Amino acid sequence: MCVRSANVFFEQRALETFFGVGAHTRARIMSRFHLHDTIKVGDLSQNQVLDLTAHLDSMKLENHLRRQINQDIQRLRDTGTYRGRRHAMNLPVRGQNTRSQIKTARALNRVERV
Repeated sequence: MCVRSANVFFEQRALETFFGVGAHTRARIMSRFHLHDTIKVGDLSQNQVLDLTAHLDSMKLENHLRRQINQDIQRLRDTGTYRGRRHAMNLPVRGQNTRSQIKTARALNRVERV
């Protein structure tokens, strides 16, 4: 969130910089706290900033979400499911064809493994 200067616009895409917050979640957060697209940071009250911070703290973001995704993939690999084996081989997991575009599929299916 950009809270640097009072006259700076609160960029609606600033919320999307967090891993786990996309356009849909950003729109829901802004509508929940009644924030307009053109609001400035200086116009936010202290209570709005605290409420927004508390709401973001309650969500799984950044490292917590990455850790959960890696644990889910590791669980699939340990149980020996088809999806787990596809993850282990860096192949498409959701049924895409691999006859001609295997190089692209392997490059895009990289997940940081521990």
